Amino acid sequence: MIATGRAPFSVRLGWGERGAEALLPTSDVMVVVDVITFTTAVAVAAERGCAVYPHRWDRRGAVELSASLGAELAVSRSEVDAEHPYSLAPQTLSRLPLGSAIVLPSPNGSAISAAAGAGGAVVVAGSLRNAAAVARFARSAGQSIAVVAAGERWPDGSLDPALEDLVGAGAIIDGLRRRRRSPEATAAAAAYLCARRQGIRRTLMESVSAREQRDRGCREELEWAFALNTSKVVPILRDGAFRTR
Repeated sequence: MIATGRAPFSVRLGWGERGAEALLPTSDVMVVVDVITFTTAVAVAAERGCAVYPHRWDRRGAVELSASLGAELAVSRSEVDAEHPYSLAPQTLSRLPLGSAIVLPSPNGSAISAAAGAGGAVVVAGSLRNAAAVARFARSAGQSIAVVAAGERWPDGSLDPALEDLVGAGAIIDGLRRRRRSPEATAAAAAYLCARRQGIRRTLMESVSAREQRDRGCREELEWAFALNTSKVVPILRDGAFRTR
């Protein structure tokens, strides 16, 4: 169970959709972190001035939304072809036309973002790529800040905490200086500092999630995901889409 009251902490950590739901009512800012790879992909698309519409992992609904918006649609990695060139793999989104719109479904970060958008908090997509920029924005945008690590899912749909999301959340929390952090948020920042001392890439490449991605032949997208503070974009959820401020 997550204590949701604002006092005594102004920076809190949550996990998954349930964590986001618990923290949302008492948060001014909610940062969603899904390093492999939703929020990394959002940052890459935002660098090209694109609007990114989060959507649950529902192919029919995503197709209908993209058609209604006249937007591109990201498909699963196995479906990428000349007609459908975009997926959650960040390198595919680096080729998006400047200023375009895309519907980007995912089972974790995208679903959390779409649900959080119905609340009153400012929702931001955070990753290792833009951790410092997101922390700076969050400091100026509100007093109560929730950082939600998306995690992965077990086959039964339950939460599987992911190291890369803990470290990514910690990178953002580390930038939230002079704010009182919950013990959970403090632990995430400590995990990030430990990984940074050992080398972010070196540490995360051996995580369960990264090894699974490598086994699937997706090593290139890990290089995009584990690049620390290479981007200054801050994607903010407005009118159903992440857009740069």
